[in-house]
Amino acid sequence: MNVTTQARTHATVDVRTIAPRERHALIFSTFAKLPVGGAMELVNDHDHDPRPLRHHFEAELPGLFGWEYLEQGPDIWRVRIARQEPKGNCCGGCGGGGH
Repeated sequence: MNVTTQARTHATVDVRTIAPRERHALIFSTFAKLPVGGAMELVNDHDHDPRPLRHHFEAELPGLFGWEYLEQGPDIWRVRIARQEPKGNCCGGCGGGGH
C-alpha cells in the first residue's frame, strides 16, 4: 500500500529514544488519533526496513492505512503512515477492517 504525500502529517513519532517493547503500542495509539486523510511520520534509526511494523498494520488494520517510504536507511528510516477511509461495511469504529 502506498499513500501520496498529499496526506497532511498530523504527528511525528520518533522511536529512536523509545524502548523497543513500547514502540508498536505508541505507534498504533498515535495512528488511532489521526483523522481520516491524516498521516503520521515514523522515524527510526534501525539498520533495517520497518517491515514487521507494516505487517502488523496489515494484520490489524487491513485497507485502513497507506504506507510511503520517505527515507530508506541505512542510518535512518522515515515512513509516512496515512489513515484511509474504511471501505465496505466497516464503519471504522473499531479501528479495524470489519472485525
